[in-house]
Amino acid sequence: GNIRTVQDLRGKRIGVPGMGTPPFIFANRVLGANGIDASKDVTWRVFPAGELGLALDKGEIDAVANAEPIGSLLLADGKVRNVADQATDAPYKDEYCCGVIVNGKYLAAHPKETAAATRALLKAAKWVETNPAAAARLSVEKKYLASSPELNTVAISHLRYVPSVNGADDAVKSAAAEMKVAGMLSPTTDVEALGQKAFVHLEGVSDEWINNLSVEKLADGQVPPDQDIRLYAELILADREDSCCKKPVVAAQK
Repeated sequence: GNIRTVQDLRGKRIGVPGMGTPPFIFANRVLGANGIDASKDVTWRVFPAGELGLALDKGEIDAVANAEPIGSLLLADGKVRNVADQATDAPYKDEYCCGVIVNGKYLAAHPKETAAATRALLKAAKWVETNPAAAARLSVEKKYLASSPELNTVAISHLRYVPSVNGADDAVKSAAAEMKVAGMLSPTTDVEALGQKAFVHLEGVSDEWINNLSVEKLADGQVPPDQDIRLYAELILADREDSCCKKPVVAAQK
């Protein structure tokens, strides 16, 4: 296709797995940062994550905003090219795409439990960063997502799992600033005040704690250098279910 930059998305139909989903929000941020009104200058079309490739084939959409492993699958199949990628493009690549969200009433009543759950998730992220291939196999074997070990390993290999408290705090503010530009937040929003209200620093949960945390490095936990080639060899080019918490991409039909 003729879509090679974000500017080329103006007037196009963009497929998303749902309005308000992380890929939809990321696409809105990217469009807004490039002077495109996401409410007027593009048309949003909703399809199940695994059917976005088919929608491209049928000419029902011109571009997709999706998450891993679907993004890697569409790229491997030659259906799309990346025009914006939260995992590799500045300033998004240094942001934290995921955070621990907790109900305010629960937090007030159970601060210790909330901190313990958050520490467990941070430790898990550090383990995945240390053992990405093992994490990819585990999530498939335990049926946490409908994929294959090969495809999921490729998807995870493109991502970083570096836990941080201050990094997440900063990401809330930077995302809010771009959501304000994109019209997803009121023009009068005080981004700094919103960030301070939305992000809570928990007792015993800090970057110092994370830095002092050690995790086991498994002998077979690393991604083989030929993993992308293995993916092609396995011909894993059929639609799959999406996983929930991977970094989104905006991709256009080739």
